[in-house]
Amino acid sequence: MQHITPALSDDELLADIRAAGQERVTPALWWLGQSGFLLAWQGAYLLLDPYLSDSLTRKYAGTPKPHIRMTAIPIQPERLAFVQAVTSSHNHTDHLDAETLLPLLAANPELPVIVSAANRAFAAERLAVAPERLTGITRDKPVSIGPFTLYAVPAAHEQREQDEAGHEKYIGLVVQAGPHTIYHSGDTLRYEGMAELLRQWRIGIALLPINGRDPARGVAGNLSGAEAAQLAHDSGARLVIPCHYDMFTFNTASPDEFIGAAESLGQGYRVLRCGERFTW
Repeated sequence: MQHITPALSDDELLADIRAAGQERVTPALWWLGQSGFLLAWQGAYLLLDPYLSDSLTRKYAGTPKPHIRMTAIPIQPERLAFVQAVTSSHNHTDHLDAETLLPLLAANPELPVIVSAANRAFAAERLAVAPERLTGITRDKPVSIGPFTLYAVPAAHEQREQDEAGHEKYIGLVVQAGPHTIYHSGDTLRYEGMAELLRQWRIGIALLPINGRDPARGVAGNLSGAEAAQLAHDSGARLVIPCHYDMFTFNTASPDEFIGAAESLGQGYRVLRCGERFTW
C-alpha cells in the first residue's frame, strides 16, 4: 500500500537531477527514501544506500512482519546509470538491495560499488559477482572517485561489530566534495566517542536515521529523532536531515520529535520529502 507521493518522481525527478548536475556551483542532494540519497557535485553523482524496489514487501508478505511500503518508488534504479559510484553501509536489504543494484549494474557495468571491506564477500554473493568486483573501504584507507573522497567511520547497528581483520561491519561514510562535507551515518546508535570522532571533519550536513529501536517489533537499533538531533549538535554539524522513516509501516516514526529537539538545541535542520532536492 503506497500512500505517500514523492515530491518529484520518474521523468520530473530525472530532469531535476540532470539540471542540478549541470549547475556545478554548489552540491545538490535528493532523498530517495529510507536511507537512500543522491549527491551531485561538479557534474558527478554519488548514490548512497539506495532502496528502489519492492523486494522486502514481497519477501515478507504474509508473515508476522509485513514490510508494507508507505512511499512510492521515486525512480527506477536503471535510470540512474550515470552515477559515478554507489554505496552500501551494511548488509540489511534496505541498504544492500539486489533488486536495486543489479538493474543499476546492468545499465552501468563498470559502476564502482563501495562496501565495508568486512562485508565484501557477503555483498558479492548477494549480487552474484566476484568479491574483487566490489570496492572494499576501511577506516584507514579512504576511497576517491571523481570529485568525491569517502571516509569510513564506525556505526553501531545495536553495537559495533568487526571481522577477523578488525574491519567494521556497520559503517557510516563521511563524503568530501570539494569544500563541502556530508556525513551519511548508515544505521546506527550513538556510541562512546562518536561525536568527538565526527568533529574532526567539520560536517556541513549530517544524514541521520530517526526511526529509533523497538525489539518487540523486530526493529534493529537506530537513533531516535531526539538522539539524531543531539548527535548532530554535539558533532558540530551545521545542518541535519532526517531519514529512515516513511518507508515501512512497521518501522517508521514521525519527524515531529526530531524537529522539536533540533529547535530546542538551536540545531540547523531540514526535513525533505522523498524526491525533493536540497541545494546548499
